[in-house]
Amino acid sequence: MIKVSRKKAIIITLCVLAVVAAILVPLVLLPKWAADKVVVIPLSGRITTGGSSLVSGSAITPALVRDYLSTVEKDKAVKAIVLRIDSPGGEIGPCQEILLEIERIKEAKTIVVSMGATAASGGYYISVAANKIVALPTTQTGSIGVISSVMNVEGLLDKLGIDIEIFKGGKYKDMYRGLRELTPEEEEIMQDMVDEYYEQFIDVVAERRRLTKEEVRNLATGQLYTGTKSAVIEYYQSPRLTLWSLIGFLDTIEARISGLSAEDMILLEVLKHNYPQPLFLYQS
Repeated sequence: MIKVSRKKAIIITLCVLAVVAAILVPLVLLPKWAADKVVVIPLSGRITTGGSSLVSGSAITPALVRDYLSTVEKDKAVKAIVLRIDSPGGEIGPCQEILLEIERIKEAKTIVVSMGATAASGGYYISVAANKIVALPTTQTGSIGVISSVMNVEGLLDKLGIDIEIFKGGKYKDMYRGLRELTPEEEEIMQDMVDEYYEQFIDVVAERRRLTKEEVRNLATGQLYTGTKSAVIEYYQSPRLTLWSLIGFLDTIEARISGLSAEDMILLEVLKHNYPQPLFLYQS
């Protein structure tokens, strides 16, 4: 009888070990891609079509953003993308390309923009399609406006005794070369182009941030706003979830138990993994 009891004990022990192994082994061997993930993509520098260089520094290009987002798009485990943007702006064409690419990915995955020291002009332009925006109080953002210039070096060339002969096909072909003063007609052409780009900027902000054009126009003076001012002028909505309430919820399971929404969960992950002091951030 004693031998039979020992056999039963051994069998029971083995069964228990088998059950435990059946539960733990898949968890241990579970590939990383099978778990839900939040991807952080750093985007730093001037927005342009050219790449980074020693002279111009780091750059944000449509090709770079497209490459990042296409890679993330293929990973089904990625539930949200955090774009860490630190940019003073750049060229209007690349900004539009990047915005459209972000909106394309946004159809499948939540986009959160985390603004660095500066996310102004074009840096703000590419941010407006995000589901949420997070910024520091000291972040410089806004600068909604357009600027274009044509340098006139005619006087300098005269002093240097340099004459340049121009051969052109088209009345205005040389107006952008900076070798002579612009005529009043050419200045009007330049201003019309700038005005058109300005209106496009206003339309983009109004549509993506759910504001009226007049509200945006009143803010679109080209000036910079701090992160705190941005909250006041309603670039960012007042937070539903205070950052104080996030303190102590550093564990995902605890946060879920606390009844946070999916978007709040994403924001919590952003704060937890990227900032040692989330108290100094503002939620949008």
